[in-house]
Amino acid sequence: MARLFGTDGVRGLANSELTPELALSVAAAAARVLTAHDGAHRPVAVVGRDPRASGEMLQAAVAAGLASAGVDVMQVGVLPTPAVAFLVGDLGADLGVMISASHNPMPDNGIKFFAAGGQKLPDTVEDEIEAALAAPADRPTGAGVGRIYDIADAHDRYIAHLLAATPNRLDGLKVVVDCANGAAWAAAPQAYREAGAEVIAIHALPDGENINDGCGSTHLDDLRAAVVAEGADLGIAHDGDADRCLAVDATGADIDGDQIMVVLALAMREAGELVDDSFVVTVMSNLGLHVAMRDAGVKLRTTAVGDRYVLEELRATGLALGGEQSGHVLIPAHATTGDGLLTAMRLMARVAATGRSLADLAGVMTRMPQVLVNVRVTDKATVAASPLVSTAVAAVEAELGDTGRVLLRPSGTEQLVRVMVEAANEEAARTAADRLAAVVADVR
Repeated sequence: MARLFGTDGVRGLANSELTPELALSVAAAAARVLTAHDGAHRPVAVVGRDPRASGEMLQAAVAAGLASAGVDVMQVGVLPTPAVAFLVGDLGADLGVMISASHNPMPDNGIKFFAAGGQKLPDTVEDEIEAALAAPADRPTGAGVGRIYDIADAHDRYIAHLLAATPNRLDGLKVVVDCANGAAWAAAPQAYREAGAEVIAIHALPDGENINDGCGSTHLDDLRAAVVAEGADLGIAHDGDADRCLAVDATGADIDGDQIMVVLALAMREAGELVDDSFVVTVMSNLGLHVAMRDAGVKLRTTAVGDRYVLEELRATGLALGGEQSGHVLIPAHATTGDGLLTAMRLMARVAATGRSLADLAGVMTRMPQVLVNVRVTDKATVAASPLVSTAVAAVEAELGDTGRVLLRPSGTEQLVRVMVEAANEEAARTAADRLAAVVADVR
């Protein structure tokens, strides 16, 4: 039987794969695993959502499931995923639930759980929740049934937290923010304005159906155009649940998560915040980041792809910064998960404090051309064990030398192998990637 939890909670087509019945059951199971009913303590959960239409239905089901397990439910409404994680700790709750499918299209939805303190769940705990779905359970009755109520100041608590985590004001900056018609539609413009920036918000009118629709961090064209048209200093793009942040500079050029981390790392080192002069990236981070940080005397630790692996490494090492090229950036001193708004405010704070343009700050790193080819295969394991593939990879690596890099990575959900090549120029990267992709495709 396929595992219910994926790389980021339970996700699927809302009301088809992810039904209200499933939402109710998994919420009740999570309550039994994540809370302790000791008689002296009544468990409490924080529940938030993004604005997609199915979120209303699934929130009702999740709240019912939690209440049926004797958990009081504090509903915080439409807020970013990192806001829910923050509020779990801030309100002293036992667990948190975010209903969102992040950057996925509107028909999808998902359920993410946080443990006490706003911590993401390890695989072992998710497995316990899956096991609890099938286990018999006593349900409370009478006064033991959980109560459901709204928290009126949840939004303001989160904004205050962001302002407190920003090292200096943003006065003098003009920024365009693309809210993806998502969870940050209200919080992002407000936070940036209260920090002192002049803010032009686009795609900030969610109607339940337009989340991520041609906008946000996966579709930067509108942001690029708006930054140039408005003469803004920079642009910020969030995804549907605002746990990530990408940017564009004043010319409309993209600034990806790798470049954002370079800017933040150097700022944090200057402030004495960069523990061990090191930070954490994944294997997909651009070779240009490695070169720039080597030249700056900053060390890197590398993990598998996925913000959960970055977070595990941060916890294990006590380092102060980590993230992904996609814009998931983690700053453990201020957040337990990736927070796109926090990332954006720290990035803008650096621009404001230095008086330098974002292009100048990010220019410390030169992005190497990176080509990614997805190859559909019969068996990922056979490809991984193939001597023909390993020989081909070794040959390309020898040709590239110090000027490039090769990465073959099996998909976690499909029979795909992702072939990534970086090289000194686009043509060399494309030629090598296509050559390796052909070898991978021929493996039987």
